[in-house]
Amino acid sequence: MSAPVQLPTHPAQWINVADAEAAAKVALPPAIWDYIAGGAEDEQTMHANRAAFARRLLRPRMLVDVSAVETATTLLDAPVAFPLIVAPSSLHRMYHPDGEAGTYRAASRVGALMTVSSAGSTPLEEVAQAADGMRWFQLYCFRERAMYGTFVEAAAAAGYRALVLTADVQILGRRERDMRNNFVLPAGVRMANFERRFAGLPDGTAHAHLMNVANPAITWDDLAWIRSLSDLPLVVKGILTAEDARLAVEHGAAAIWVSNHGGRQLDCAPATLDILEEIVEAVDGRAEIVLDGGVRRGTDILKALALGARAVAVGRVPLYGLAAGGEAGAFAVLEMLRNELQTAMMLCGVLSVASVPRSLVKTA
Repeated sequence: MSAPVQLPTHPAQWINVADAEAAAKVALPPAIWDYIAGGAEDEQTMHANRAAFARRLLRPRMLVDVSAVETATTLLDAPVAFPLIVAPSSLHRMYHPDGEAGTYRAASRVGALMTVSSAGSTPLEEVAQAADGMRWFQLYCFRERAMYGTFVEAAAAAGYRALVLTADVQILGRRERDMRNNFVLPAGVRMANFERRFAGLPDGTAHAHLMNVANPAITWDDLAWIRSLSDLPLVVKGILTAEDARLAVEHGAAAIWVSNHGGRQLDCAPATLDILEEIVEAVDGRAEIVLDGGVRRGTDILKALALGARAVAVGRVPLYGLAAGGEAGAFAVLEMLRNELQTAMMLCGVLSVASVPRSLVKTA
């Protein structure tokens, strides 16, 4: 009788993101696991994100000198060593005490950019002091304009290089796993950047109150005012149509972030990879394009770059690593993706992430 397969729980044992995901599921309480792993309603969009990558095949070219391949690029004119962004996600201390600072250190070590959430569990100033890597700061659609000013001023002072407006959280999507679990924040975990706003509230309530400050009345006309608060470039996240991509550019967005919020907001929305080329065509080079949703492999990164993205973003992936191994775990999964991308580039005859040809990808 064969011995049972041992789950690789330590980052040094992981060979892919799926190993980290499995280790995180063991490490986390069930309700917190559901919070990180779940999507909206029937979770069709969440699963469609992965299926969209599976439908695309690579067309490798042979006998190309790939003794040196280049993963460095620029994002909004700033150099990065790797076309990967850690997407904004809340409450990293819910997964591990290293929190957002640990995730940021991991991203900086691998040469990725990190987008810090305004709903983080570590003050944005502390995150900025944890490492010297590239960082952007994320804003929600706030009901009160004063909240924008407070966050933008703090982010600029702390050296964040861009603002990311999450446009698809006018209200919270129906995340039914969380509803069944009656999810509240664990004791001691708080939305640190909202402490002034929610002073005196007991643990576990800030998450619900964040939705009370969301603004369902925000429109494109508000973007000019948000842009007026700072010279930092504005990235609009949550774009899923060519029409909105054009509007974002017309209203001054420096980058378009193609995202369905990891399938956590509107179920039955399209997989991001399926609509990437439509958005690339609509933008027509007037803004840079970032894509998230379902990225789990270096080959996924390469496919997205071939279809027109400047960079890809991952949300759950670094959190899996963080949950199972702290900063070391987050670094391990991001390093895996970088190594997988380099391998895929060499096997495909691609010399630079800045020049991945559209002909590299076909649909199965």
